[in-house]
Amino acid sequence: MLFYSAKDLTTKQNYKFLTGSVIPRPIAWITTIDQETKVINAAPFSYFNVVAKDLPLVSLSINRNDQKMKDTARNLLQQNEGVIHLVDDSVLVEMNQSSASLPANESELSDSGLTLLDSQAVAVPAIGEAPIRFEVRLHQYIPVKDHHEKIISDLFILEVLNYHFKETLINQEKEYINSLTFDPLARLAGNTYSHIAKTLDLKRPK
Repeated sequence: MLFYSAKDLTTKQNYKFLTGSVIPRPIAWITTIDQETKVINAAPFSYFNVVAKDLPLVSLSINRNDQKMKDTARNLLQQNEGVIHLVDDSVLVEMNQSSASLPANESELSDSGLTLLDSQAVAVPAIGEAPIRFEVRLHQYIPVKDHHEKIISDLFILEVLNYHFKETLINQEKEYINSLTFDPLARLAGNTYSHIAKTLDLKRPK
C-alpha cells in the first residue's frame, strides 16, 4: 500500500485524500437568517451526519477560510436555528449555485426561482422544492482548533425539531424512507456527485 504521513502533506493534499476517501457524503443544504439584515442565506455543506437518536441530533462542520467564519456559521450562532434540506436532482443546479461566495448582505436565493415556505418551529424559511427538510435548533457549538489554538472549523450539533418529507418518499404505514425512490445526491471529491446505484441487505450478528 502507498503510505503518506498527514503532517507532511499540504492542506490541499489532505483535503483531496479525505474527500476522495470518505464518500459518499450526504449534503446539508441549509437556510439561515442574518439577525441584523434579515437576509436569508442558503449554502450546501457535505461535512454532515447523524449524531444521536434519543435526542435527534445531527452534526454540521463548516470550515473557515483564513480564520474567517462563514455566513451560515455566524447566522447559526446568532439565530440558533435553521432548516437543513436534503437534495436530489430536481434542485441540483440551484443547490450548486448557492455555493457561490457572496457578500453577507446578498441572498443566494434572490434569483433562484425557488419557493420559500414558512417553517413551523423556527423563524427561518424553508425551500419548498427540496424533497426532505429538517427544522433544526442549535444544541451545541464547538470551535475546532489546530495545534496552535487557531480556530479552523465551526462544528455545530443541531437538534431536529420537525421533519418534512415528500409524500412519495416515505412508507407511511411502516414509517421508513425508500432510499432508491429518494435517490439523494451525495458528494464525492472535486465537482463530482453520486447517486445510490443499488442497495445490499445483510443482517447484523446477535
